[in-house]
Amino acid sequence: MPGKRTKTTASKAVGQTSKPTSQSAAQSAAKPVAGAHLRPEAMTFLRALIRANRRDPVEAREWFQTHKAEWESELKQPMLAILRAVTEAMESFAPEHVRAPEKSFFRIYRDTRFSADKRPYKEHVAAWWTHRELEKTSGAGFYFHVSPSEVIVAAGAYMPGKDQLAAIRNWLAGHHREFRRLLEAPGLRETFEEFEGNALTRPPAGFGADHPALDLLRCRQWGLSCTLPVEVALKAGFSAEIERRFRLAAPMVAALNGAILAPLAAPKMERRRVLFGFGEGKKPANTAKNR
Repeated sequence: MPGKRTKTTASKAVGQTSKPTSQSAAQSAAKPVAGAHLRPEAMTFLRALIRANRRDPVEAREWFQTHKAEWESELKQPMLAILRAVTEAMESFAPEHVRAPEKSFFRIYRDTRFSADKRPYKEHVAAWWTHRELEKTSGAGFYFHVSPSEVIVAAGAYMPGKDQLAAIRNWLAGHHREFRRLLEAPGLRETFEEFEGNALTRPPAGFGADHPALDLLRCRQWGLSCTLPVEVALKAGFSAEIERRFRLAAPMVAALNGAILAPLAAPKMERRRVLFGFGEGKKPANTAKNR
């Protein structure tokens, strides 16, 4: 899938200083940070992690444990500050995606249990904002990641399950013009230069080859992404750059999630009780076969 804020206490008196209490420190850590961004040291750490990660997995884990304090200070905490700033901005245009930054932040550890690639760590840091009513990596959401070579910002539905695929396609079949207008919104395609569809080679089951929305129906994901130079992550306006792109993509994300959630919200038809093959209240005829 595909990317994916702070407060202080007043001083007691002029010229008077005091040590911050643990409570005020916790409040400060929870506040959004204006101009949150990464430092060059974060890229130095990531490059060193990549070198260690591509050696023996045991050595890589030993290296990471030795440098865990750097991970916390140069990457984890600054990333959480960026996430707080972006999440606070999302209150105004994607409130359904607002959640604690720690829940949006992806772990640095890779799950290698079923993979031939045994590198223990990811080689980028990333975040994903999912809809509060959907599982973390499903539905449509907002994503970004930072590696030593690039920043990727993306939005859309990247890992829809079978039911979500069907819901999106059924919605697009009747609303493809509306969806195309969202994709052609001013500034959107200039900002997100790539549409990611991962398309099937044939029409999906249930849709004809002459359907006017065939190009959209063949997609297995519906996302927009852009690639930025890594230097953007080192500038004070980094969180604002992410927020601006998310804001542009928000109507498209909302449309996809609306399609997914609509079947879940529809009232379920009440089933009539059936007694031995007969509708409720009906009795079998008094025939020899039924006796």
